[in-house]
Amino acid sequence: MEQRRYQQTAVRGRWVGCVVTVLLWSAASAQLRYSVSEEVKGIAVGNIAKDLGLDKSTLKNRKYRIVSSVADPPFTVDQNDGILYVTRQIDREEICERTTTCIINLKTVLENPLEIHYVAIEVLDINDHSPSFPEKEKRLEIFESTLPGARLQLQPARDPDGIQFSVQHYKLSPNDHFRLEVKERGEDRKMPILVLQKQLDREVTKEHKLLLTAIDGGRPARSGTTELLIEVLDVNDNSPAFTDDSYSAIVNENAQPGTLVTQVNATDLDEGSNGEIVYSFGKEVDVILKKLFSIDSKTGEIKVNGDIDYEENESYEIDVRASDMGSVPLSSDKTVIIKVADLNDHAPEIEVTSFSKSVPEDCKTGTTVALISVNDLDSGSNGKVSILIREDVPFLIYPSLQENMYAIMTKSLLDREERSFYELTVVAKDAGVPPLVSEKVITVTISDVNDNRPRFSLTPYTFYIAENNDLTGPLMSVKASDPDESDNARISYNILRDGSDDNSGLFLSINSETGDIMALKSFDFETLKTFQFHVVATDSGTPSLSSNVTVNVFILDQNDNPPVILYPVSSNGSAEGVEEIPRNVNAGHLVTKVRAYDADIGYNGWLLFSLQEVTDHGLFGLDRYTGQIRTLRSFTETDEAEHKLVILVKDNGNISLSATATVIVKLVEPKEAFAASDVKSAAKDDEDNNVTLYLMITLGSVSILFLISIIVLIAMQCSKSTDYTSKYLQETNYDGTLCHSIQYRSGDKRYMLVGPRMSIGSTIVPGSHANTLVLPDRRRTSEAEAGA
Repeated sequence: MEQRRYQQTAVRGRWVGCVVTVLLWSAASAQLRYSVSEEVKGIAVGNIAKDLGLDKSTLKNRKYRIVSSVADPPFTVDQNDGILYVTRQIDREEICERTTTCIINLKTVLENPLEIHYVAIEVLDINDHSPSFPEKEKRLEIFESTLPGARLQLQPARDPDGIQFSVQHYKLSPNDHFRLEVKERGEDRKMPILVLQKQLDREVTKEHKLLLTAIDGGRPARSGTTELLIEVLDVNDNSPAFTDDSYSAIVNENAQPGTLVTQVNATDLDEGSNGEIVYSFGKEVDVILKKLFSIDSKTGEIKVNGDIDYEENESYEIDVRASDMGSVPLSSDKTVIIKVADLNDHAPEIEVTSFSKSVPEDCKTGTTVALISVNDLDSGSNGKVSILIREDVPFLIYPSLQENMYAIMTKSLLDREERSFYELTVVAKDAGVPPLVSEKVITVTISDVNDNRPRFSLTPYTFYIAENNDLTGPLMSVKASDPDESDNARISYNILRDGSDDNSGLFLSINSETGDIMALKSFDFETLKTFQFHVVATDSGTPSLSSNVTVNVFILDQNDNPPVILYPVSSNGSAEGVEEIPRNVNAGHLVTKVRAYDADIGYNGWLLFSLQEVTDHGLFGLDRYTGQIRTLRSFTETDEAEHKLVILVKDNGNISLSATATVIVKLVEPKEAFAASDVKSAAKDDEDNNVTLYLMITLGSVSILFLISIIVLIAMQCSKSTDYTSKYLQETNYDGTLCHSIQYRSGDKRYMLVGPRMSIGSTIVPGSHANTLVLPDRRRTSEAEAGA
C-alpha cells in the first residue's frame, strides 16, 4: 500500500513539474529588442540577464546560449554577466538591402528546465557605401543637327545603403551645351536625363567630355562619378519624330503571346535610307521588360511576348527608340505606358460541328467547307463574338440563320496543283473591353481532279542509234509527267499507229508503264538512215487526258561491211589477176591499179592498201591510198620473170575489216609485149567497160538512195521546229575507192559522215562514232563577224 501511494505521489509530482515548465515557457515568450549600428565589432548590445530578471549564476548553471544555424554567428552571450556582444562586423546591405528596417531575430535558450527567449536586434544603417555607376566611362552619340531640348537618358547610379543614404541628386560639370534633369521613377529611383540646351557644331567641337556626379543623403555625403564622352555626328539633318506626343495602351493579363498591345509611329522628313525607320526598345530598357514584350522593327507594333500578370505589376513604362537607316543613324526616344487590365475571364470557345476534310478542286464558288459554332460564357457585350479568318485564303466565314453559327465557304476557284491544302486560322473575338481572342486552326485538303494533261520532258525527242543494235535491252526512252496525283497522274505510253509513219510500227514496241522503247529488229544504216514516229502519253483519269510527242531517230553507221575487190577479178570470181610488162620499163612504170569499195561510210568506208606478200620488196611499190602498183627500179637480167603480189585492202573502222587481191606480174621481152598488147588491149577494154558499168550502177544506186533520203529529210524539216531541224547534203567522190559523205545539222552543231577524202577543217567529235565529224559553222562565224 505504501509503495503504491509513493508511486501515485511521484506521478503527481511529474505532472506538477510539466505544468510549471509550461508556465515558465509562457513567461519567456516576451521578446527583447535592441539596436546596433552596422560595421561595429566587440561592443555590448544589451544586458539580457538584467532585462529578463535572471541571476548571473542561473545563466551559467543553466547554460544560457544563442541557438543559431550559422557556423559563425555575429552575436554571443557572456554566461558570466549575461551581456550580449557583437562578435564580428555586420553589413546591413548584405542582410537586407534597401529596406526601411533591418531586424535580426535571435533565439536564446536556458536548460533544466528549458526556456526559450527571443531577441530582436535592429541593425542601424550608416552611410558606408558611395554611389557607383555601371560604367566608369559612358560614350554617347548625338547629331549636330539635334535641336535644343533633346533628351538623352543616362544610366542611374546605384547605392546599396538604405533609402535615406541612397542617391539624392546628380550634378553635371559646368558646360555651355548640356544641362541635367532628374526624373523620378518608382522605388525612389532618380533617373538622370541629359538635356541639350544649345545646338552643337561638329566643325567646332567633335567631342564633349562631361563629368556626372551622383551624391547620396549621408552626412557627410558620399559621391560617385562617371565620365560622359559625347561624340557629335555629322550625318543627315532630320531625326525621326513620333506622330503622337504620348503613347499609352491597355493589355489584358494572361494575354496570349503575339497579342498586339499598341503601335508607335514615327516619320522622318529625309528621303531614301535616311527616311527609313527602324523601331527598337531603348538601350536602358530592363531585360525583364524585353522578355514580356516585343516590338516589330518595321511596323512599330508592340506585342505581348511573355506572361502578363496584373497582380505582379499594374503598369509598365517602356522606352521605344525610332532610328533611321542613314549611314550614321538618327534616333528619337518615346516612353510608352502600358497598363494591365483585369477584365473578363472567359475567352470565346470555337467548336467545329461539321467539317469536310477534302474539297474537290473544281468545286463551285460558295461551296460550304465547314460549320462552326462559337460560344462565350460571358454575358452582355463580353459574350458577343465576332469571327474571321486571319490568312488571305480563298475562303470566307458567313453567318448562318442560327445565332453563333457560322459557315466556312469558298470565295474563289481552287487549284490543287497550286496548293494542295490550307490551314485556316479562325479567330473569335468578344466585344469586351479589352476583348479576348481565341483561335482554332482548320486544315482543308484539296482533292485532285484530272485537269492536267501529261507533259513530255522534251519535244521533240531526237535519238542517235548505232546500226546492228542489240534487241535485249531498251533502245531509247521517253518520259512524261503529270502534276495531278494518284490515278490522274498514272501515265501509260503507246506508239501512235495511224498509218502516217513509214514502217515504224513493224519494228518498234514501247513499255506502256516506263516509256522504254524496244526494237523488234536490228537497223541497217545502208538500208535505213532515219525515221520518225509519235508516242502518246495518256493518264488514267476519268475521263483520261493525253498528249503526244514526235521522236526522230537517226541511224549511225557501223563497220559491218568488208571491202569488196572490183579489180582484179578473174573469170571464176576470185580476186586474182595477171599483168604482163616489158623488161625495159623504167622506174615508176604503172603496172596496174587495184580497185575496191566499201558499202560503209566515213572512216568505216575509208580504204587503205598495203603489200602483204611480195617476192621482191625492192622491185614494186604500192600507193596505200590509190591502190596503184608501180615499179621502183628498172629490171635487170637477173630478175625473175614472174612475181606474185598479195595486196591487203582494209577499212578504218574501230575493228577493221579487210580483203585481199593477188596480182601476178610477168616480165616479157619487148617484142612479145608489143604483140600481146593488141590482144590484151581488147580484153582490157572489155574489162574496163565492165568495171565502169559496175561503178556507174553502184554510184547511181547510192545517188538514188541519197536523193530519196534528202527528200524525206526536207519533209521532216518542214514538220519540225527550227531548233531540231537536220539538214542533209550529199557528196560523192571516187578516186580508186568508192566513197561518199552526208552532212547534217542538230542544234548548234553540224555533223558530216565522210569517206576517205575529208575536209582539212573537219575534226572528230570526242566520244562520237569514228565516222562522225563536226564541221566549223561558217554561217555562225560570219554572223558573229557581222555583229562585231
